[in-house]
Amino acid sequence: MTDLSVPPAVAPHPPALQACGVIAGYGASTILQGLDLTVRAGEIYALLGANGAGKTTTLSLFLGFVRPASGQVRVSGIDPVADPTAARRQLAYIPENVALYEHLSARENVAYLLHLAGQPTDAPAINAALAAAGLDAAAHGRRISGFSKGMRQKVAIALALARKVPALLLDEPTSGLDPQATTEFSRLLGLLRAQGVAVLMVTHDLLGAADVADRIGFIEGGRLIEEVAANGEERFDVRALHRRYAAQEAQR
Repeated sequence: MTDLSVPPAVAPHPPALQACGVIAGYGASTILQGLDLTVRAGEIYALLGANGAGKTTTLSLFLGFVRPASGQVRVSGIDPVADPTAARRQLAYIPENVALYEHLSARENVAYLLHLAGQPTDAPAINAALAAAGLDAAAHGRRISGFSKGMRQKVAIALALARKVPALLLDEPTSGLDPQATTEFSRLLGLLRAQGVAVLMVTHDLLGAADVADRIGFIEGGRLIEEVAANGEERFDVRALHRRYAAQEAQR
């Protein structure tokens, strides 16, 4: 007889993004030298490092563009090498220069990209996502060709909101943004965090990372050498972080 007094065990959700002992690179060049990195739901993780340290390769790893020589990569429990299509359905990716269709409006871009992802293109939901991303209603029907970088990022964030993906990858998201646009972008990341989205951003902007990240990781020579978690009202000791980052840059 089944004992109904004991509830069945519930398997824990896998991390949104996870790399364990990954060695990977391009051709004969090895970039990642045993990378261990985990980003969980509702967490903003900032990855900092010098050029060539492995930041962009880490993003490519989760996107399935780089095949590990050894180690394990998972996106919501899915292997992006074995099943790249299924893994990418769990992700939104915003590169440094957001790629959108210039001749389409903001609303049309989101609708078309949702269609390509095999998701519903409900007009009210798209309008709601654009509004939540902070794009002025008057701009919803305007062509992207006249948008600033900050406005383009809002459209990309709206797409991520509409797709309801578990994870978002960002490549230098605040590069070229003025202080007001950077503050607005941090607000949008907070919105995604509140919805349970895991955010992995690679950046050189230490102060911007300290403003929004829950954890900051330093990557050097393809390895995660240090992680610092936000704590208390001040969140991070910015001076200590700057000393750490400056020392890393000096070793280049």
